[in-house]
Amino acid sequence: MPSFDIVSELNLQEVDNAINQARKEVEGRYDFKGSKCEIEWDKKEIILSAEDEYKIEQMGSILQTKLHRRGVDIKAVKFEKIEPAGGRMLRQKVLMQQGIDRDVAKEIIKLIKDSKLKVQPQIADDKLKVTGKSIDDLQECIATVRSASFAVPLQFNNMRS
Repeated sequence: MPSFDIVSELNLQEVDNAINQARKEVEGRYDFKGSKCEIEWDKKEIILSAEDEYKIEQMGSILQTKLHRRGVDIKAVKFEKIEPAGGRMLRQKVLMQQGIDRDVAKEIIKLIKDSKLKVQPQIADDKLKVTGKSIDDLQECIATVRSASFAVPLQFNNMRS
């Protein structure tokens, strides 16, 4: 039976490139000269640290711009609250969301079921597997899911006939 997967993945190489570009821009900007500003990344979250809220907000804006230009969907980026980090420094965590959590998966399944398509969606870890009798049904399912908006960016891969 034909099938495909609905996933939410990030291209980590592009994220890394965007972070490096953001670091270079922060180093070169006049309003950041002589200040302690850092962008750290450990493959799961990005930590912005600076001396005041203005600089953190500017670094977040630069980071979003660089991520967008690199083709990383901004829906996958979640900015948390700015918190004190000690030594008159502030910190903000930026989470990179990968995978589809249960709530979003249930929304997608409900959308597919409500569309009355002859396909069977099922949750498999952090992705959805959709099977159907014909590729046309699967393509219609992809179009239906693409037309809706969800909290995470979605990709469709592993189309098998």
